[in-house]
Amino acid sequence: MRAILLSILIALFPSVKSADFAFEQEQLTEADVGDFKAIAFGDASAIYPLEDGSDCREYPGSANWPLEEEWSRLNRSLGGALVQGIPPAAACYDGPYKDAAKCTFLMRNTSSNRFYINDPVTVLTEWPEGDTCPTTSQPLPGDNCTQGAFPVYVINATTVRQIQIGVNFARNKNLRLVIKNTGHDFVGRATGFGSLSIWTHFLKDFQYLPQYRVGAYSGRAARVGAGIESWEMFAHMEKYNITTLVAGGYTVGAYGGWMAGGGHSALASKYGLGADQALSIQVVTADGRFVTADPNQNTDLFYALRGGGGSTYGIVTSVIVKAHPYTNVLATSLAFATGGSNVPVKPGDIERFWKGFDLYHEFGKTLVDNGGTACYVSRRSGNDSYSFSTDIELPDASVEYLSKFAQPLVDGLKAIGLNVTVRAPYPASNWMASSTAGLGDRPGDTRFGSRLLPRANFDDPDLFVATQRALRESIEAGYTFHGIHLKPTEEVAGYPGNNAANPAFRKAIMHADLFDNSNLRGLSPMAFKATHARLASAMDKWRAVSPEAGAYMNECDLEEPNWQQAFFGSNYGRLLGIKRSRDPWGVFYAPATVGSEDWVVLTEDDMPTQNGPLCKAGSVEAWRGYKKVK
Repeated sequence: MRAILLSILIALFPSVKSADFAFEQEQLTEADVGDFKAIAFGDASAIYPLEDGSDCREYPGSANWPLEEEWSRLNRSLGGALVQGIPPAAACYDGPYKDAAKCTFLMRNTSSNRFYINDPVTVLTEWPEGDTCPTTSQPLPGDNCTQGAFPVYVINATTVRQIQIGVNFARNKNLRLVIKNTGHDFVGRATGFGSLSIWTHFLKDFQYLPQYRVGAYSGRAARVGAGIESWEMFAHMEKYNITTLVAGGYTVGAYGGWMAGGGHSALASKYGLGADQALSIQVVTADGRFVTADPNQNTDLFYALRGGGGSTYGIVTSVIVKAHPYTNVLATSLAFATGGSNVPVKPGDIERFWKGFDLYHEFGKTLVDNGGTACYVSRRSGNDSYSFSTDIELPDASVEYLSKFAQPLVDGLKAIGLNVTVRAPYPASNWMASSTAGLGDRPGDTRFGSRLLPRANFDDPDLFVATQRALRESIEAGYTFHGIHLKPTEEVAGYPGNNAANPAFRKAIMHADLFDNSNLRGLSPMAFKATHARLASAMDKWRAVSPEAGAYMNECDLEEPNWQQAFFGSNYGRLLGIKRSRDPWGVFYAPATVGSEDWVVLTEDDMPTQNGPLCKAGSVEAWRGYKKVK
């Protein structure tokens, strides 16, 4: 039936012309600028990069922060799209925004709706903002809500013209600019003290292209707006009998920071990374111009925007991506543990558990070699209690095939004496939307580190032992281990190739996360740093057994040592050249992205948050040196 439908669609639309979306056709012109020079286009040839001007970006209270009439004029030029950046939880505190009913709603009802995903300032990890306005029904004496690193103003962008105006205003007025889509941000790249934010969340247009040609590519494709979320894409896949790669988190913006950072999914071992899917990208650059980047034009941007990091080279408005054949993903889950509720740990149970841990990682090689992925969690829940659970995923497999595929692992685990719980195959929980998809995301406060572990760590016997020991010791230390098996090689990625995705992805068969579940809220700076030091110590063991590997920049420790190598590998030098050529003003800044070493966020007690002025690194070091001398 699907094949017949496809034939009909191609017959009706033999060659769909890929025109810009309507929202992209509304662009800024010189006539629009007129005498409002604050929104004039930039000219990179007329400046000396990062040398002239103020040492810091402007912020409320600084000498050149825009006057109220300038903000009003900006709003008029945007057609009323400028929004004041009010933290949602301000409703819970004394002040002009206090609203008891709204505060109660935030406390009790946001798990079943889209409030936070559709909020212009919320990011889903709070500590990088500074955690300056947490939701609470009963603030303690002295508690208050401050702006912190929430943006001061937000442009709710629904046209390219609005994005161009926002970029130009921020550049010309020396403002910190941040870019936000859905708010799935673990390290503070969508927040910034004193910032103007451009919110791309509602750029949700979609167009199916039965026949698309660019470079050496000829085949099915889809043009997708940057604001489309994963769960929204599944309906388009069903309608047009196609598969496009999207994130496993249903409310993740599929073609924003996910793609820009690399982007893994349940189909990574079959079709590669999110960054491998783009055939053409529409983007607003730091000079305010709207351009197309593809294999034939603006090839430097086309390289960098596919895996070279988000919020760095421009603001993507839409992408044309490859449309693969319709693909089902089945999963089977299994679990084993030691001890438990009122169940004592018997002699030998712990070592049997770790033998099972080893067997599973041996099986992981077979899994990824057959186009599969897996997602598992292992944790310590008591002195001698450990648990392990996994979802093993295969694309286009039958129930019978997946059951037989996983049976050798199940047999091996049982043979060493483990009590294994197995669930029969079912549609993968992170592929194709459920009835509650798109609902319920709420901010959290977790901090973690990650590593892209190479296949060599599981092939070489001695290195395998050392790797397993490092992973085991981190779990024994009380951290939660989250491992994702995947194999996104350049071979499975296919055309157009030659992108900026972290080279460590191409050698990896596991993206491993280590979660610190400490309660970070209310910690003193000293305690916060001590908590991180313990996590970093555990992560150092992972780094020691994989010294040439790296980490996934979208899910990382913001204080990753030598982050340039870890997140970008051998691509960093080329990317830095593109960054400085395309954005000599440093308009686009986000922590631990290409070129961010040129800037420093000045925070109280040197906390690793975005709650402080953004200043040029050279001037900050001079200021710190002066302070030491004094």
